[in-house]
Amino acid sequence: MESKNYLIYGISKGLGSAITKGIPFNDDTVYGISRTAADYFVEQQNLKWIQADLSVPLEAVHRVKKKIGSERIDYLIYNVGIWENAAFSLDYDFEKDNPDELLTMVNTNISACILSIQAFIENLKQSDNAKIIIIGSTWGLDNHNGKEVTFSATKFAVRGIVHALRESLRKYSIGVSILNLGFLSDDLSGTAGRTTGDETSESPHIPVQDVLSAIRFILSTSKSTCIKEINMPAMQDINV
Repeated sequence: MESKNYLIYGISKGLGSAITKGIPFNDDTVYGISRTAADYFVEQQNLKWIQADLSVPLEAVHRVKKKIGSERIDYLIYNVGIWENAAFSLDYDFEKDNPDELLTMVNTNISACILSIQAFIENLKQSDNAKIIIIGSTWGLDNHNGKEVTFSATKFAVRGIVHALRESLRKYSIGVSILNLGFLSDDLSGTAGRTTGDETSESPHIPVQDVLSAIRFILSTSKSTCIKEINMPAMQDINV
């Protein structure tokens, strides 16, 4: 099998770390984007880390593009999403949200996403079966029960990006998909990424291996197939 080139955003921790550890094969190349480095970077010789602060979109995109240049990109995975300081807690109050914090969220979750994808269209067109996957949220689905205003707005916007981008790139047969995730398990280790997890407890959170399985499914499809959206709340999640 021909080796693949990945461009993965948000790889320093959490789901981004699990994706980077669990999805690419050893002979694949990963261009990993994050604001800060992580200890596991040195464990993977095929990982080329690029430091970028996505809250400053133009500067970040220029930095990443300069490093990658015209290299082929097979899979672009945008796993970025920051939220309000008191989000998902009883202390959240939209009236008390800091305006600077909200603008940073918009820049990171929306502006950087649009500019990052636009910058690498030519790189993706070099692939025989290019895929773009954006990690969304159930806070971007209709009639959810969350109160977090700006986070929700950015995740609705990301869905809009995906829908329109799919039409823009259809002529190149570049797949564009979004995974709308609910709350993830605290165990975000990517070490079990190659196997199918069998969650036996009634956990209110999504096992990370289920998310990795969904990503692998999208990447395994041919360019004749269009995977538009996958909604993945936890079984016990009453938010949607």
